[in-house]
Amino acid sequence: MICRILSLILLLVTSLSFGKSVAGDDITLILDWYIYPSHAPLIVAEQQGYFAEKGLKVKLIAPSDPSDGPKLVAANEADMALTYQPQLLMQIDQGLPLVRLGSLVDTPLNCLVTLRNQKILDIKDLKGKVIGYSSGGIDNAMLATMLANHDVKLSDVKFVNVGYDLVQALISGNIQAFTGGMRNVEPILLNLSGYPSQVFYPEKNGFPSYEELIFVVNRDHVEDQRWSKFFLALRQGVEYLTAHPEESWQKAIKQYPELNNPSNKASWLASIQYFSKNPAALDKEKYQTFAEFMESQKLIKKAPDLSSYTALVH
Repeated sequence: MICRILSLILLLVTSLSFGKSVAGDDITLILDWYIYPSHAPLIVAEQQGYFAEKGLKVKLIAPSDPSDGPKLVAANEADMALTYQPQLLMQIDQGLPLVRLGSLVDTPLNCLVTLRNQKILDIKDLKGKVIGYSSGGIDNAMLATMLANHDVKLSDVKFVNVGYDLVQALISGNIQAFTGGMRNVEPILLNLSGYPSQVFYPEKNGFPSYEELIFVVNRDHVEDQRWSKFFLALRQGVEYLTAHPEESWQKAIKQYPELNNPSNKASWLASIQYFSKNPAALDKEKYQTFAEFMESQKLIKKAPDLSSYTALVH
């Protein structure tokens, strides 16, 4: 607990050292994790000068924990955070004053992964198997829904927490499948490591579709004029990335050399199909359906009114 508090304090100090953006055209954006290929449009929008053209200076900050960003935004210690639609609904349920303004990835990335040599050709074949996960809550509901869609109960499998060692646990044989992996990351890493993967998609197996990566701001700052500029620049970043994937990758690894390895390059290219073509758009039906599903799974007490936690940028 002490380490966790110290990490949060360190992140607060770091974000403040970059300059708190209460006014002006600086934007402090807390990412969901360290820089990785799923952030490609943000990197491209910065490198191509799209943010600068609109008078914006966007500061990308990696958190020590994926849950830190929304908390900092709620506390007015950061302008914007990148988080996940399921987590946002749980944060709203906890009373955090957050509003979703747009998306970076408007489809699910989470998936269920196994190895081809396990000969799990159908979700029914998971019965009696050990399945790993990295976080509870939504992963549990996802697996339960996918299994039930094929007449298998959650009690028919052994569901174990392996932290962030999903790939290693699978390769070592400690588990026969895992949830919580991203379809543009872990399956690619497995394939490049000589372990061909088999992927099952939740939205094709009874689980409602949702947005994987979304941008949230404090409810008190929804009308800030910076947001329309931000999402316009981000859309340009997506368009440029789509048209120039290799060139964008080469520029990215010059600025972020830690990304320069075969698996990240493959993930960079594979991620392009998932980025929101119109980041400021809102699919109201998708959001309402997913909120009602979260309520039915008792992950939240009540599906909130859509207008209370989403807004359109003008």
